[in-house]
Amino acid sequence: MKLTIFAATGGIGRHLLDQAVDAGHDVTAVVRDPTRLPRRGAQVRVVTADLASADPDVLASAVAGQDAVLSGLGPRRPRSPDAITSRGTAAVVAAMQATGVRRLVVVSAAPIATVPSPGRPNPPRHDPGDGFFMRHLGSRLARTLFAAHYADLAHTEDIVRASGLDWTISRPPQLTDEPLTGRYRTAYGRNIRGGTKVARADVAHHMLRVLDEPDSIGQTVGIAGRGPRR
Repeated sequence: MKLTIFAATGGIGRHLLDQAVDAGHDVTAVVRDPTRLPRRGAQVRVVTADLASADPDVLASAVAGQDAVLSGLGPRRPRSPDAITSRGTAAVVAAMQATGVRRLVVVSAAPIATVPSPGRPNPPRHDPGDGFFMRHLGSRLARTLFAAHYADLAHTEDIVRASGLDWTISRPPQLTDEPLTGRYRTAYGRNIRGGTKVARADVAHHMLRVLDEPDSIGQTVGIAGRGPRR
């Protein structure tokens, strides 16, 4: 496949890039600072763009002719009030609409199902996949600690859902830097019961996997690690 990866030097983006290259895909890596990107040879085309103020023509050139676009875009600091994710995603969506590229996979976060947004001012109080702890304490604490970030992600999801594209939204819980396992649980439209962590490498693996899963189009997907063996 011909793939464009946004935020290709970020926590999830670097795994998307590594795994896509290893799988033999032709990749366009869109990065703010190309000096942070390891050399990848002829299989990777590098486009430099800061999504906070990107040139629409540059973004259009990055996605034109591609089979799919994947975004690991997130805040530069976990509690940053900067709405870079929604602004950047809006720019990516506009570039895809302008060039006729339809398949989009983005990463969000597990608590977002219950976060109000302009497009969903009255979300459900609980995600159907959350257990007792997450319903009554965990998700509330997370929303308090990361209020600005989650509000931006909720707006980002609004943008993706309203785009008219063939989208999939990945909603992982706490991200770790554990190595790729390829063993994780997923569910459409809900979080994973008892799923508190997942490796960034596994999130990237699943984002690439759904490109071959038509049923994932128009879906939010909960993902979590397998958990400890018993």
